[in-house]
Amino acid sequence: MTTIAHPDFTAARFTSYPDARFTPAPADGVLPEGFFTTTNLPTYVRVDGRWRMPREPRMDGALVLDAQGELWVREGRRVRAGERVVVGKAEDGSEGVYVNMAYLAEGGDGEFKFMTSEVSREKPIDYAHMARLLVEERERGGYPIWVTGPALVHSRARADMTWFVENGFVGALLAGNAVAVHDIEASIYGTTLGMSGAGEATSGGHGLHMRAINRVRQAGSIATAVEAGIITNGIMHACVKHGVPFVLTGSIRDDGPLPDVVTDNLAAQDAMRRHAVKATMAVLVATALHAIATGNMLPAFVTEKDGTLRELPTICVDSSEFVVSKLKDRGTHQAFGVVTNAQDFMHILRLYVERELTARGTAPKQA
Repeated sequence: MTTIAHPDFTAARFTSYPDARFTPAPADGVLPEGFFTTTNLPTYVRVDGRWRMPREPRMDGALVLDAQGELWVREGRRVRAGERVVVGKAEDGSEGVYVNMAYLAEGGDGEFKFMTSEVSREKPIDYAHMARLLVEERERGGYPIWVTGPALVHSRARADMTWFVENGFVGALLAGNAVAVHDIEASIYGTTLGMSGAGEATSGGHGLHMRAINRVRQAGSIATAVEAGIITNGIMHACVKHGVPFVLTGSIRDDGPLPDVVTDNLAAQDAMRRHAVKATMAVLVATALHAIATGNMLPAFVTEKDGTLRELPTICVDSSEFVVSKLKDRGTHQAFGVVTNAQDFMHILRLYVERELTARGTAPKQA
């Protein structure tokens, strides 16, 4: 992983720069004219002569100094009238805000930009490196978030995802209604959207996902359905049994939805964000919209307990170059693109993680 050095703020150019300028927000959810727009890069704000990093960094936010003197990155809708918001456009420190771009890839001009990615299915996939990252995250007690789409369930990668949950490689699962629905359908009926494990349509199978939803709605929640023995295996079962938090968010096309699904769009953003701010790694598999949404919530870096910075490992997997490119083009430049199908990725990644555990003399938490 790339480590990121803090700038030398004792250098003359930094000591000569002014404090950041703050302007009160004119109304709830309204930012003052000329507010500074954040990126996902390490950002420092000069307050009372001292360069400080804001809490909960992300792109597309505002810099807010609260009544207690704490500095935050906040979504515009969450800013309250009268709160002090940084104004200015310069990112070089000359207006009291410095964005550290020095560690970005060589060959660039050192500026945060959109639409700069190069992704190809012909690029080699370093599964051994990804496996080491996952094992190291588990060993250090990190918080890897996994963001998945329903193709992961349909493509027979369900057992592999369950294994990663059971063995402590998942800090939180972020997904949509469909992922849980088809995982639960597989547990109860052995099908996903009526398709058997052999990939064949079953008679009357088109209604099985609705029956699965109804069983869970009858129980009241996914956790209750697990404890009642209605859901006996799979991803959601493993999350409940191993205490792994999950956020299921809704969309217009959802069936049911399941009782645990957050259907209010802004509430869903907030629920996902609560895990994004803790993330030390992100694995995004077969989901365009959820991947981009999560990428927008993530900083490009992790702040360690001792204050040092490192790049936040972000792996985006999809069968189409388009999805991986779109994620990077929306500012998640640190994402490592893997262009392949979910089944192959999950199977091979698990194999390499098991090899890494064997090499380290560390057995999986469960057989």
